Amino acid sequence: MTTTSTPPETGTRTRYDDLRSIETEVGTLIRRVKRVMGERAREVHPDLHPITYFILTHLAVHGPLRGADLSDAFGMDKGGVSRQVQTLVDLELVERQPDPEDRRAILLDATEHGRERLRTVARHRSDRFDQRLAHWSDEELATFARQLASYNSALSDD
Repeated sequence: MTTTSTPPETGTRTRYDDLRSIETEVGTLIRRVKRVMGERAREVHPDLHPITYFILTHLAVHGPLRGADLSDAFGMDKGGVSRQVQTLVDLELVERQPDPEDRRAILLDATEHGRERLRTVARHRSDRFDQRLAHWSDEELATFARQLASYNSALSDD
């Protein structure tokens, strides 16, 4: 199978056209995801920034964690993580607790209030998602899920 990396010279749709179309649609998806993540963050709390929302969701799933673990997970410096965590603590969405294995260390975890806010947002998000895709058949949903997983797998090293 040969592929072209330059625009086609004929009037027919080519692999090049399809690849450019995928790039365009993924770009649209990324912009939509950024907007939606901001909306979700504000649903948890009006003052919450999207990256802070991601830290909260990460702690709710993987916590309790040390600040260094969050720095590694998000590729952020410790100072940046510390500022985001402080916002979450101030909003009573995250709590600090001593590490039982090393009393000098501090662990971070989502509070029950933080977890409840995330559950509420997840329920609303799921309802909206279901409504918007209600016209898709079960087969269309399954096919898209498989194709999206395959796409992500193929690009996993990027």
